[in-house]
Amino acid sequence: MEALLTTHLPHLPPPRKGKVREVYDLGDELLIVSTDRISAFDVVMANGVPGKGRLLNQMSTFWFQKLASMTPNHLRVTQDAEIAQRVGHHPELRGRSVIARKASPLAIECVVRGYLAGSLFKEYAKNGSSVYGLTLPDGMVEGQQLPTPLFTPATKAEEGHDENISFDQAADIVGKEVANHVRQTSLKLYEAAAAHAATVGLILADTKFEFGLTDEGCIWIDEALTPDSSRYWEATQYKPGGSQPGFDKQFVRDYLLASGWDQSPPGPTLPENVINQTQAKYLSAFERITGSPLDLG
Repeated sequence: MEALLTTHLPHLPPPRKGKVREVYDLGDELLIVSTDRISAFDVVMANGVPGKGRLLNQMSTFWFQKLASMTPNHLRVTQDAEIAQRVGHHPELRGRSVIARKASPLAIECVVRGYLAGSLFKEYAKNGSSVYGLTLPDGMVEGQQLPTPLFTPATKAEEGHDENISFDQAADIVGKEVANHVRQTSLKLYEAAAAHAATVGLILADTKFEFGLTDEGCIWIDEALTPDSSRYWEATQYKPGGSQPGFDKQFVRDYLLASGWDQSPPGPTLPENVINQTQAKYLSAFERITGSPLDLG
């Protein structure tokens, strides 16, 4: 099985390409296609993970639908047959596309952290208990659960790395009312998702949400609680004091850090064993979270 790195739909206008998704403008709606590309440190790798786009698309759909009562989201059409009626039959779209509502994306990413990990731990280790305008207890160790989940927004960099910012900085960018709304919504979504993950033996350490504005208000867009945008840890192996066995991109990040790559584009080609193990980790998370098997092919 080969990885789908880009789509070819010549009868549609050229798509807007993100790190993983390709977005086609259908007029009043969008066709969003999840490719098999994988990024790390905000750089897309030279090769992809076969079937990853199908997994991301269907896992997002699961979460969007499960948490739909908590906040509106962008989903309009998720069934392959109905999508084919709208845009034509294209095998590459099977299982990896949705038709979504248009929205104006906010210029911030909405990150919620329940545990001291990733960039939050690095900032804590460097600057102590004051991080991103928040105060944490002294003496915490990597991987430790935070006293309460934290909302730590970030900028969206067109080039280079995203930058973590304080809530006040986020409010300056999107307005205080919108910032308050997405903070409250993000924390509610995280807590509900973490509770579900716990029922299948997984810890949702942190995750990223994106929101957009419509005439009717703010809606949840992009992706939902996938291994690309979230850290899932194995609850039975959880031990604060270091990195945790997980089901996310940390495996790829660890390989890249050990490789000596300078984190500048272009991204390197990942070895087959890294691709295969990443695929297996993502698939395990998907099947446990959704309770369903997945056809990657």
